[in-house]
Amino acid sequence: MANRIVLNETSYFGAGSIHAIPEEVKRRQFKKALVVTDKDLLKFNVAQKVTAVLEEAQIPYEIYDNVKQNPTIENVQSGVKKFAEEKADFLIAIGGGSSIDTAKGIGIVTNNPEFSDVKSLEGVADTKNKSVPIIAVATTAGTAAEVTINYVITDEIAVKKMVCVDPNDIPIVAIIDPELMTSMPKSLTAATGMDALTHAIEGYITKGAWVLTDMFELKAIELITKHLEKAVFEPANIEARDGMGTAQYIAGMGFSNVGLGIVHSMAHSLGAVYDTPHGVANALLLPYVMEYNASATGEKYREIARNMNVEGVDTMSPEEYRKAAVNAVVTLSKKIGIPQKLVEIGGKEEDLPRLAKMAYQDVCTPGNPKDTNEAEILEIYKKAFQ
Repeated sequence: MANRIVLNETSYFGAGSIHAIPEEVKRRQFKKALVVTDKDLLKFNVAQKVTAVLEEAQIPYEIYDNVKQNPTIENVQSGVKKFAEEKADFLIAIGGGSSIDTAKGIGIVTNNPEFSDVKSLEGVADTKNKSVPIIAVATTAGTAAEVTINYVITDEIAVKKMVCVDPNDIPIVAIIDPELMTSMPKSLTAATGMDALTHAIEGYITKGAWVLTDMFELKAIELITKHLEKAVFEPANIEARDGMGTAQYIAGMGFSNVGLGIVHSMAHSLGAVYDTPHGVANALLLPYVMEYNASATGEKYREIARNMNVEGVDTMSPEEYRKAAVNAVVTLSKKIGIPQKLVEIGGKEEDLPRLAKMAYQDVCTPGNPKDTNEAEILEIYKKAFQ
């Protein structure tokens, strides 16, 4: 069996890296950008830091800000229409997963119009053409959408999150500039940081994991442990923001190529039913699913615990280091203010069977290290409920 690695073409890291955008635009001879972002990033003048760079370089652009927290089919379809109307030839996505995922959908449908219903992109779609070129500018440190082949779109009619997996959607340029992340509120920093930790842990223990992706995920766990708490409580700390930006990118390099597990399956259900922010859903569910998966992970929890600074792991029994890894995640989660129970985020007990059914059918479920079923997923939801 061959192990495949797909990565984006070019990435820039560090304070001020948004200033590399004009050089990339001119080198590729792009003419006009459709800037995909959300209203909050415009309201708080984050997106304007990027558009100011475009204006200084005299690069024409128009803004598309019809992006929801959990982007929808309509967001993609109206973006496709806007892209055509503006006669743009490339996309600049400014934001977290919401903006970048929307841009991916726009770029794929524009160049593959047979998928204009968007629904047919769910799963592994057989698109023939690469996306419209995307320059992805990350303003959060969590989703790693700028380096992954995945994107998630919500079907509001079916009340379902569609996970789309397509190597043709990967952005050609990624910008990870920590200066854009300093205005993130504590709650968002915490949730997106735990989202990155979830990616790293699930990518490390998933069935498809192998030596190269293990290397990425373990380094991501180490960096997140080192930098997340500081990023939450010292928002202007550039070193911490830079560390988290790098960590989430590295985690994305891994999981994008080997898949995830039922933390994401279960989180997608919460997002579809309650519009729960993806990072919050992942963060809350992660320790419960880790506990469930522990027996199917070999010695990997020992390395998770080690990279989360747990001492004495080499003298621990498998039961001890597995418990230590879960406890390390819970301790970090509580320190940064993550909700610990579904009831805290509006979960309803009567919805749990429906959520379990949706999660079991999710595209991420087959990658879980432990074979599962709907009934066992329901039990995890019940444990996480209250």
